[in-house]
Amino acid sequence: MAYDIDKPDEQWREELSPAEYAVLRQAGTEPAFVGEYTDTKTEGVYSCRACGAELFRSDTKFESHCGWPSFYDPKDSDAVELIEDRTMGMVRVEVRCSRCGSHLGHVFEGEGYPTPTDQRYCINSISLRLTPDEA
Repeated sequence: MAYDIDKPDEQWREELSPAEYAVLRQAGTEPAFVGEYTDTKTEGVYSCRACGAELFRSDTKFESHCGWPSFYDPKDSDAVELIEDRTMGMVRVEVRCSRCGSHLGHVFEGEGYPTPTDQRYCINSISLRLTPDEA
């Protein structure tokens, strides 16, 4: 897929920290329960750390106790791209930023959380940047 923001790999390596690059550009996963936004209750907008595209709002964030920030709905259905992921010996749905193609995490369905969509967007904190709402 062609993305609005398309940079050579060397440029991504220069702009992102090694940990950010490993998750955002190499589809890595940060360790559970260490991400800066796992337990954040701050109201605001979560954007892609790589390109700044708005992805999720805090009012769709919920406590799933899985170790990563969880959201039940993207801010805009076109903000994320969903791709079948058959790595790690399982079938999952990868979530990427639709503007730059960066890996964000995975989405799961049918887990029984009391949310409006029955979906859990399990997103790496390191893939996001929170802009708090102005009081």
